[in-house]
Amino acid sequence: MSNALTDLCYLISAVLFIIGLKDMGRPRTAVRGNLIGSAAMLLAVVVTMLQVQGWGGIIGAIILGSAAGVYLALKVEMTAMPQLVALFNGLGGAASLFVAGADLAGRPISEKLPDDFTAILIATAASGLIGGVTLTGSLVAFGKLQELRFMKDFNAPWQNVANLGLAVTALCLCVLMVIVPQHAILWFWLMSVLSLALGVLLVISIGGADMPVVIALLNSYSGIAASATGFVLHNNLLIISGSLVGASGIILTRIMCHAMNRSLWAVLFGTLQAKGKFNAGDDVYASVKSTTAEEVAMLLENAQRVLIIPGYGMAVAQAQHAVRDLTNLLLARGIDVEFGIHPVAGRMPGHMNVLLAEADIAYERLKEMDEVNASMDQVDVAIVLGANDVVNPLARTDPNSPIAGMPIIDVDRARTVINIKRSLSPGFAGIPNPLFAMNNSLMLFADGKQAVVEIVKALQADA
Repeated sequence: MSNALTDLCYLISAVLFIIGLKDMGRPRTAVRGNLIGSAAMLLAVVVTMLQVQGWGGIIGAIILGSAAGVYLALKVEMTAMPQLVALFNGLGGAASLFVAGADLAGRPISEKLPDDFTAILIATAASGLIGGVTLTGSLVAFGKLQELRFMKDFNAPWQNVANLGLAVTALCLCVLMVIVPQHAILWFWLMSVLSLALGVLLVISIGGADMPVVIALLNSYSGIAASATGFVLHNNLLIISGSLVGASGIILTRIMCHAMNRSLWAVLFGTLQAKGKFNAGDDVYASVKSTTAEEVAMLLENAQRVLIIPGYGMAVAQAQHAVRDLTNLLLARGIDVEFGIHPVAGRMPGHMNVLLAEADIAYERLKEMDEVNASMDQVDVAIVLGANDVVNPLARTDPNSPIAGMPIIDVDRARTVINIKRSLSPGFAGIPNPLFAMNNSLMLFADGKQAVVEIVKALQADA
C-alpha cells in the first residue's frame, strides 16, 4: 500500500473521528456518532495492518482483543461502567508507555544521531511519563470505584512533598534522555517506574465523590499520551485522535470541577473532609418519617408535576426500566414528569443520562440542575432515587460541611419529597443528609427497583 494512499485513508479516518465526536455531543445523534467513530477506528487499524509485517501476530492480537471487548460488553453491568472506563483509560496509558519504550529500544543509538532524534526523545519521554501516571492512576480509580477494601483514601503529611519529589525527579530523567541520549533507554525506564509510583500517590488520596473528575482527567491524560506516541511513530492519525481525546477530556474535567464548585487543584491535592464538627446521623435523623408505596401512589395521583432525581442507587438497583414504566404511567394520566440530572450524579460524567437513555426515556425530559432549581417551588412531588450528596442541603447551609459550596439540586424546596433508599447510609462524602428528616420529606426504605415497581402496582390498582 503506497504512502499516499495510507495518508489519504488516515485523513479520512481523522475526519470521521471529528464528525463522530461532534455527533456524540448531541443525544439524538450520539448513536450515529459512536458508529462513525468505530468505523474510523476500523479503517485506521486495517490500513495500519497493511503497513507492517507479521500478520499472524497482529491478527491474533485483534482476535484476542475483540473477544475481550465482546465479553466485557456482554458481562459488565451498567453499574460497573465507570470502572470499565477507568480500566480503558489505564490500558490506553499502558499502550502509550510500552509502545514508546519499544520504539526507543529498537532505535540504534550511535555517535551521529538523526536531526529529528531530539524531538523523538521529547515525545518518547512525554509518552512514558503521562502513560505511566495514567496507567496506575486509572487502576487506583478502578479499585476505589469497585470499593475494594484495601483501596481506601490514603493521606499522609509527607504525601504532597513525595508527589512533588517524584514529579521533579521524573522530569529530570526526561531531560537526561535528551541531553545524554546514549543512555536514553535507562533513563526512560527509570522515569517510567517513577511515573507509575506518581500515578498511585496522586489518586490514592482522592475521595470517591471526586471520582467523576478524576475519570475525566485520566481520560484526557490517555489522549495526550497517545498523541505524544503519535509523534514518536510519525503517525499523523494517532496525533489527531489523541489530541481530540485529550482536549475533550480537559473540557469535561473543567465542566465537572465547575459543577462541584471545586478547583482542579483541590481535587488533585485535597480531599472532601469536614472543616469542623457536624451533627451525627442519630441527631439529624431523629424526626425521619417513613412511608409506603401505596401512600406514594396517592401523592402521585394528586400531583400535576413530578420530578425524579436519579443517583447511583438507581444504577445499583437497575431501576431505570421500572422508572420508565412509572414515567409512562404518569404521563398517560396527564401528569408532567421530568428528571433532574446533577452533573456529577453517579460515578462518571453522564452516568445517569446513559442509564435513562438505555431505558428509552425521552431526552427532552432530562433537565439540567439549574433548570429544575429555577422552578423547584412548582414541583408537587420530587422522587429522589438513590441520590444523596447531590441533594444534601448542607452544601448550602453548613460552611463546615465537606461539600460546602457544591451546587446541588434544591429538592428540599419541592412540596413533597420522597427519598427511596435502602437505609439512611451516607453518600460518598460520608456525612448525614438532613433532607431525609425535613417536614416535607418522606423515606421509602426499599430496593430502588422494587420500590418503583410497587408504586406502579399501587397506581394501577387504584385505576
